[in-house]
Amino acid sequence: MIKLKFSLVILLGACSYGVLSSILKIGFLNGFSFPELLGGQFVFGWFGLLLLVLTFSRYKVSLKNILSLLAVGTTMSLTSIFYGLSVKELPASIAIVLLFQFTWMGVLIEAIANKAFPSREKLLSILILLLGTVFAGGLFDGSIQQLSIKGIIFGLLAAITFSFYFFVSGRVSTDVPVVSKSFFMATGATLLVCLMYPPTYLIDGTLQTGLWKYALILGFFGVVIPIMCFSIGVPKVGTGLATILGAIELPTAVIASITLLNEFVSPLKWIGIIIILFGILIPQILKIRKEKRQNFFREDTIEN
Repeated sequence: MIKLKFSLVILLGACSYGVLSSILKIGFLNGFSFPELLGGQFVFGWFGLLLLVLTFSRYKVSLKNILSLLAVGTTMSLTSIFYGLSVKELPASIAIVLLFQFTWMGVLIEAIANKAFPSREKLLSILILLLGTVFAGGLFDGSIQQLSIKGIIFGLLAAITFSFYFFVSGRVSTDVPVVSKSFFMATGATLLVCLMYPPTYLIDGTLQTGLWKYALILGFFGVVIPIMCFSIGVPKVGTGLATILGAIELPTAVIASITLLNEFVSPLKWIGIIIILFGILIPQILKIRKEKRQNFFREDTIEN
């Protein structure tokens, strides 16, 4: 039951990520560029976590932990940067399929780190998730065009950095309180984004023309909620299960596109969403059945 509670926290963080693509599209339609929206997301998200730290945290973080958390934060911003570059080069349906390779990558990283073969439940879940991602990503909705090698590389890099983000966020500085940990991770992410895309929008008037609204929403859903949720949940459930639960991001993105953008979703995509949800539930269902079976045999042994 405790693990289920932390699984729900991770699902909340992943769902939060899922709404970002629709908000970004609305921002694009209103004339804002990817660097402006991405930069605003991390800068406003950083300020939000700074306020939380100043209000609720009195924990003194060591220099070693600060440096470690700054490094962890870069994996999150790199994911956003690589994914954005992939979307520029490829159809969005292909880019999302490439990003969602993080599901099996996360399980593989955990298996290597723990020197243990992934459980049958996780392997089955990964296979189902990959199938669902292909459908939900719209890969079968049209003919596959000549794909950009550069776009494919960026998409896979986004998957790699996202899987490492799940891995390191669950293992680094786990003794640091969630608010402080989230703040320093966001600091590392924001510094890298500002180096890649200098925040000229803060002084050239772009912020006042309406960027601030998108930056506020993106910062809340793309930085504050997911960083805190993953900081709470990943150490408790492990990298492998966390990446499987993170797959809820894609169905959320599709539902958000319907709600916010009035986009049409084909029957194949709905099938993919159902498959993904089933893939996420599989480890939980099999684990509960296994525990019930173990409890039954334990009680039977005691009675005899």
